[in-house]
This record gives sequence, structure tokens and C-alpha cells, in this order.
Amino acid sequence: MEWISFGLFFVLVGLLLFGYPVAFTLGGVGLVFAGLGTMAGIFDTSFMAALPARLYAIMINQTLIAVPLFVFMGVMLERSRVAESLLDTMAMLFGRMRGGMGISVTIVGMLLAASTGIVGATVVTMGLLSLPTMLRRGYDPAIATGTICASGTLGQIIPPSIVLVLLGDVISNANQQAQLMQGNFSGDSISVGDLFMGALLPGLFLVGMYLVYIVFMAWFRPETMPAIPDEERRIGGWALARRTVHDLIPPMTLIVAVLGSIMAGYATPTEAASVGAAGAMVLAVAQRRFSRVILVNVMRSTTRVTGMVFLILIGASIFSLVFRGFGGDDAVHELLNNLPGGVIGAMLVVMLLMFLLGFVLDFIEITFVIVPIVGPVLIAMGLDPVWLGIMIALNLQTSFLTPPFGFSLFYLRGVAPASVSTTQIYRGVTPFIAIQVLMLIVLALWPGLATWLPNVVFAN
Repeated sequence: MEWISFGLFFVLVGLLLFGYPVAFTLGGVGLVFAGLGTMAGIFDTSFMAALPARLYAIMINQTLIAVPLFVFMGVMLERSRVAESLLDTMAMLFGRMRGGMGISVTIVGMLLAASTGIVGATVVTMGLLSLPTMLRRGYDPAIATGTICASGTLGQIIPPSIVLVLLGDVISNANQQAQLMQGNFSGDSISVGDLFMGALLPGLFLVGMYLVYIVFMAWFRPETMPAIPDEERRIGGWALARRTVHDLIPPMTLIVAVLGSIMAGYATPTEAASVGAAGAMVLAVAQRRFSRVILVNVMRSTTRVTGMVFLILIGASIFSLVFRGFGGDDAVHELLNNLPGGVIGAMLVVMLLMFLLGFVLDFIEITFVIVPIVGPVLIAMGLDPVWLGIMIALNLQTSFLTPPFGFSLFYLRGVAPASVSTTQIYRGVTPFIAIQVLMLIVLALWPGLATWLPNVVFAN
């Protein structure tokens, strides 16, 4: 009967490949298999009795309240054109350097990732704002598109990120299950704040590697990343300094307020998200870019994204109950424990599976479907839950960049001009994929890069 659970999983992936809505496919496939199993007498319907309790737990989950708040914060900053002003100012600031636009795009991508945490929105925004300018100023299309795609995916790993909020909640539950499997009923808990702090150093380290690559290419192949001509730099001197302060300090203050309140212990991630949402509105008002029309559009976008997330979570709850009812969790536990290489072999197989699934599934589906299945087993085998969560986030980030199915590539292809070929986009992201893989190797060999800061910040 355990093999039926794997059949359930493969049917789900097959239907998703045909383009069926994710939330309804998750719930529908689970209910169909449960019905067939009940008629065949091989499925215990008592598993479905836990569904109301699970749905109620989703409704009262304090951590998940951060999702609409962070989405509101990101969309408000996007609609109030903070990114546009910031990118233009950074271009003026670094313009006299070869590769200055690439450096500007990377830095603004990092700030947008910390402000919005939504990969698709960041890639599309950066593509619309910076790609035409980079091409007009003589940048090689491959390098320009690769920089934009890579910078846009930083929303996966730079906190506060929607990915880390959702992943933090799932990893927390997986950690509790792992401790129960080991007979530990009073173990340490894992919070979203732990993942935020754990992702901070790897995220900044990754940004630094991006910048080193861009500077190297600007020095090694200067014709591909020319400096902005002096006549195109509209301002300089004290005027540029004042504009930099005006455009850079407010979003930086907002980011520091959100992350700083968590690090200092003044606020939980959910409370910090409310600070971010309110701060985004204050920022829009202060820059005279706030109106009732913008507020209505932001609220609609927030409701749409939040509704999608929670509907997928409900469908995933149904699917996981049916999967467990067919003995899927026991089968996965036995499979991973019997792999050659022990915990290292199991981790490699899971990372490869998630990487491949990242071609066809979004991070939300992988977070809600795959992580609850494999997470408890890997943690019970001795892996640190914070390190595991950051490795998963980095792995999915790499998957979103990898041709031919990477989501970021599709996002940019949709807004790139026809003069930019898909082959150029693929060629441009290849070095950044290599950097991502290097970052994964570094984190695998040096787990303290992810675990040191949470231990310091939340030591008490």
C-alpha cells in the first residue's frame, strides 16, 4: 500500500505539468485517491477527521499572518516607484565605473529582495526598469539579462522573504515531528526569526560573490560593460549625494526597522511585518507617491497573492493527510534511511529532487508538499533544521535560475525586448548558476554560516 503514496505523488506532478491549478489539484488528487482507497478498503478514513483541526490551525497560525503583511509592504514599495528612483540614483552613483549599471542592479535587487521578498515581482520590475537602459548603454545582452535574473532571485534568500516565512513555519512543524519521532517531548523550537537570521549571512555572502563576478567581468571584458558617458550623468557632486541620501536612506531604514526589531527581540516576525507594512505606507506618503487608487490596487494585489498562498496550503493539507494515510511518510522514512551514504546520501537525493521539481513547481508547492514529507526524516537523522531550511531556499533559488525551465527566466523573457534572444538569457545566467552551486557547497561544508547568527541573536 505504501507504493500507492508514490503513485499519488507522481499523479500530482503529472497533472501540474498539464497546467491544472495547483491548489485544486492538490486537494482534488488527494480526495480522489482517498475515495478510491476507501472503496477498496485500503484507506483509513479517520485520517481525514484531522482535516478540520488542520484548517483551524492554519486560520489561527500567528506566523502566517506575516504573509499578507510582507506582501502588502512589497507591493506598496513597488507601486510607489521606490525601486525606479533607487535604480536611477544607483546608476548615477556607480555610472563612472565600468560595470556600474551591473553593480547598481545587483545592489537594488538586494534591497528589493529585502523589501518585497517576491521573486517574480523583483525580476519583472528590474527587467522593465533596467534592461532597456543597459542595452542602450552598450551592455552585452547576456551579461545584462543574467545580472537581472540573478539579482531578482535574491528574494528567495534575503530576509524578510515570503519564502522564508512559509518555509520557517513548515520547518518548525517538521522539527517538532522529528523530535516526537525520537521520543523528545520538550525539545527546542524553530521560528521564522531563526531562518531570517540564518539566511542573512549566506544572502550577503552571495551578493558579494555576484559583485565580485561583475567587477571581474568589467575588468576582464570591459567592452561588454561600458561606463555611462559623462554627458548622460545628469547630476554629480553634492546634488548626487543629496539624492542618494533621499532615495537610499528611507528603504534602508525600513529594512533595518524590520530586521532590527527581530534581532533586538522587540518584535516577532509577524509584528515586524506590520511595522514594514505601515512603514511602506509612510514612505510612500513622505515621497508624495501615495493615493487612494494606489492603496486600492495594493490591497487587491495583496488579497490575490494571500488567497493563492492559503488556498494552496489548504490543498496541501488534504494531500499530506492522504499521503500519510497510505503510509507515505513511513515509506519515505525507510527509503531515506536505507540510501547509501547515510544522512549525506539522503540529503543529496532530497536536494536533487527539489532542484528538479523547482523546474515545474513554484516554491510554495515545494514548501507545502515536499518539505513536510522529507523534513522530519532529515532532521531526525541529525541535520540542523535552520541549516536545512537555508539549504532548501538556496537550492530552489538555483533551480529558478537554471535553463530551460527556471521561473526567473520565464519572468524576464516575458518583459525583455524581442532583440534579446532566449539563448542570450540562458548564457547570461550560467555564471550565476555556478556561483549559486559554489554557495551551496560552501554552506554544506561550513554550516556555521547559517547557524552562528541565530545562536548568537537568540541565545537567551
